[in-house]
Amino acid sequence: MATTFVSVPLKKSSEVDLAKPLSKFIQSTYPSGESQAEYVKAAEELNSLRKSAVCRALDKHDSSLEILLRYYDQLCAIEPKFPFSENQLCLTFTWKDAFDKGSLFGGSVKLSFASLGFEKTCILFNIGALASQIASEQNLENDEGLKAAAKYYQLASGVFQHIKDTVLSTMNRELTMDTSPDTVGTLSLIMLAQAQEVFFLKAAADKMKDAIIAKLANQAADYYGDAFKQCQFKENLPKEVLPVLAAKHCMMQANAEYHQSVLAKQQKKFGEEISRLQHASDLVKTVGSRYDEYINVKDLSDKIARALTAAKKDNDFIYHDRVPDVKDLDPIGKATLVKPTPVSVPMSQKFTDLFVKMVPLAVQQSLSIYNQRRADLVNRLIAQMRESTNLANGVLASLNLPAAIEDVSGDDIPQSILDKSKAVIQQGGLQTIDQLIRDLPGLLQRNKEILDEAMRILDQEEVTDNELKAKFKERWQRTPSNELYKPLRAEGANLRATLDRAAQADKVVKERYATNSEIIALLCKPEAELNAAIPSGNPTKSLQGSEVIMLLKTLLASLNEIKKERETFENDIKSVQFDMTSKFLTALAQDGAINEEAISVSELDQIYGSHTQRVQQNLKKQEELLANIQAAHEEFSKSKQSNTDANQREEILKKLAAGHDQFVELVGNLKEGTQFYNGITEHLLKFQTKCTDIVFARKTERDELLKDLQQSIAREPSAPNIPAVPAYQIAASVGGTTPAVPTPAPRTVFPSKPEPPEPDASSSTGGCENQPKPQPPARPPPPSIGSNVATPTTTNTPAVPAPVASVGGAGVLTQAQGPPYPTYQGFPGYYPIPMSMAYNQYAYGQYSMPYMYQPPGQPPFQNPQPPQQPGYPYPPQQFYQQ
Repeated sequence: MATTFVSVPLKKSSEVDLAKPLSKFIQSTYPSGESQAEYVKAAEELNSLRKSAVCRALDKHDSSLEILLRYYDQLCAIEPKFPFSENQLCLTFTWKDAFDKGSLFGGSVKLSFASLGFEKTCILFNIGALASQIASEQNLENDEGLKAAAKYYQLASGVFQHIKDTVLSTMNRELTMDTSPDTVGTLSLIMLAQAQEVFFLKAAADKMKDAIIAKLANQAADYYGDAFKQCQFKENLPKEVLPVLAAKHCMMQANAEYHQSVLAKQQKKFGEEISRLQHASDLVKTVGSRYDEYINVKDLSDKIARALTAAKKDNDFIYHDRVPDVKDLDPIGKATLVKPTPVSVPMSQKFTDLFVKMVPLAVQQSLSIYNQRRADLVNRLIAQMRESTNLANGVLASLNLPAAIEDVSGDDIPQSILDKSKAVIQQGGLQTIDQLIRDLPGLLQRNKEILDEAMRILDQEEVTDNELKAKFKERWQRTPSNELYKPLRAEGANLRATLDRAAQADKVVKERYATNSEIIALLCKPEAELNAAIPSGNPTKSLQGSEVIMLLKTLLASLNEIKKERETFENDIKSVQFDMTSKFLTALAQDGAINEEAISVSELDQIYGSHTQRVQQNLKKQEELLANIQAAHEEFSKSKQSNTDANQREEILKKLAAGHDQFVELVGNLKEGTQFYNGITEHLLKFQTKCTDIVFARKTERDELLKDLQQSIAREPSAPNIPAVPAYQIAASVGGTTPAVPTPAPRTVFPSKPEPPEPDASSSTGGCENQPKPQPPARPPPPSIGSNVATPTTTNTPAVPAPVASVGGAGVLTQAQGPPYPTYQGFPGYYPIPMSMAYNQYAYGQYSMPYMYQPPGQPPFQNPQPPQQPGYPYPPQQFYQQ
């Protein structure tokens, strides 16, 4: 029995570097360390796996199929872990149509698409194709081969069905014909029919009951019939698929009728037996007459013929049972033992996730939002504490505390002022602030240039895309750049707004510095100059050791404790670390989605609730202390005798204390600004890299699309309607009946001297209608090279008519090409033999050249000829002397 099966060719792809873009994303997303190095190594292994699965020839073996399965599993595993999209991690995959054989003007029809789903679809297609090829290579003569073939055909059917049902619905783009829903649905049905046929073969080999075998064959015929109907209007499939399916449908139906006839014979229904055998015989005759090129059914035909002959003989001589019409017979039942193997990930039993430690992208996004919420909460708490500290310092400076209670003598510099002066000098004073202020514009300009360059790259690519869109119009089928770059432009606008706010903050800091630079400069002077700059006041020694001063000192000491407590709180809050990965992974596994806001708010309240409560208690305690300090200071001011000098002294001491606080705040602000600019530089560089990568991917996609467009344009006919041949050309064609067909220009030849035509009797009449057409000269025989003396030949060589090569029934002359004879120095080579040409009254030829001056003694319309050798009428030849 024939065992011709349909197998699907593999799709071919261009090489794509997965390691570089994945490594860039990993390095920009994950901190440097062991995890980052491990992820980068995994990206390189994934790239090597793709080369093995896609970029090399695959054998029709389980090992090759295993490579495809592992690569598909890896794609499914990394899909939720990397942001594969046109505006983030952009990877363009190019695949060719599996059934397209290419054209004269270009390669196979191919598609470039920046989508991991497209890559998965093509790999899945190749899994089904390779499974069909492996199944077709199995030995169906043994039980193991039959089982393997059935398994692989069902796998191929399930894969093609999965492409049709699920994968293609996720891509909003028309793909190549081989992966269209109609095509893969048809391939799935073909594979299922072949799997059913394999089960029929196994049942026949196992000699199961004829009723079961007939039902299996009938179901296989049904599958083949459905597949044949679906293939009738699909021109992209190979031309041999349709006749094979038609032949298989008839052959399986014939097998079903044959085995059902055996069952009828067992049931003593001899007329039904003959009717079914006759129907089976008609079916195999149809296969033999129409599809013998594809399916050989000689064995089946002989078996049916023998059974039919024996059945007719027995019925004619013994049973005499009426032979019913085949339409009146009961239909044969159907039994299916096959079904498409469902695609479930992982498909490979040896699969190991290369990025097993990397969390899914949904978890990454939730972690990013959680970290932002946490940072906002921490910054808010720290800002509240710092604002409270600045408020306390401002209140104390306005009250000239603690300098007022230390300066009861009225002559010496208060110790607190000396300490603040030393602190300012130790931190560099005005030089530190000046240096930090000078650095800020350069840092700001550097960041602006990075951002401007990133936006310029996007603008330039968008302009190019718009120009190509305007040029090719509806042919330019890809996502417009202005839509694709919206997220990037929004991110760039946020970054630019951030830089503008930072520049405005720098301006405010400079203004504050200009306001306080004079008093800060005074704090930087030596102690003697500082003391001289402070006015002297009358002493109030009577207040030394008084109750109000002791109260103020106690309150100030408590305030200092509260300030130190805040520093501890700030360090504690910054040091809190809690990994939310497990929480989000658990939520994703249980619910299939992550409610980030609910989970984050709950966890932040639990983690930072106690810290928030302690900060609020600290702030409330400071508020009470400041109220008590202000009340005590008011009582202290009433008790102190004051005059003009004392007031001036107190004012300058207040300014010195405030100058110290301003210096500390300015230095802190400038350092934070420097740190901000350095930090945002890294972020801007990542943003620029992202823009560069997507523009490079778009350029690759653009080049592929342009190449495809050029090939498609080249394949289009330049003139849809070929103009009719003019009448005069038809009249001038060979024989006067067939239009003249252009022929290639003849090769340059050395003409030989033609023999003069024989005189005709009608020439004397002067008429031209009865004159024969001039014949081309006879082809000379090849000269003899073996001797220096040419062999004389007969001078009167009869003219031999030139052969005419007939192409499609029309007399069209062809120009023969001689073999490429070798030449070397000293050997001029053979002269090309002149080819005979058909007569054309409009062409310039040997007999139709325009009038030219001929030397005396030469016949008209003849080229000058070299002198003839005696007895040799042909042009003399030059030969290499042996």
